Amino acid sequence: MDALVSPLGMVSDCSPSEAQSVDIRGEAKDHFVERDGVRFAGTHLIVDLWGATNLDDPAHIDSVLREAAIETGATILHGHFHHFAPDGVSGVLVLAESHISIHTWPERAYAALDIFVCGICNPYKAVPILKKGFGPERVQLAEHKRGLIG
Repeated sequence: MDALVSPLGMVSDCSPSEAQSVDIRGEAKDHFVERDGVRFAGTHLIVDLWGATNLDDPAHIDSVLREAAIETGATILHGHFHHFAPDGVSGVLVLAESHISIHTWPERAYAALDIFVCGICNPYKAVPILKKGFGPERVQLAEHKRGLIG
């Protein structure tokens, strides 16, 4: 695979992805959405999981986040997860529609996630997958509409 390695050690394809960038007529897509009379780029959920489990296994975290991304309707482009010593994981799934990121503190049974998706993807569909995968006692959610036009 031809790839470029950035100074941060991330690998990306040499050419830009065509994923969801043009419609069937070959015209550029507008990924902004309109809901309840408000036009915006996408929905950004800030998710805190308290009393969570399975927070120190990068492979498990990768699997849960991939399932969550697919459930939102997003297209996964790349994933990268780092396991810290003695414990904790930070990682990201890069999506055609933006990203899902996680930072875990297993010693506190806590995980902080960002789920930002644009277009018609629904980030709220990821929440049941996160609950199933990490079994938190408590979930805190905050929503922010990104690229708000009005």
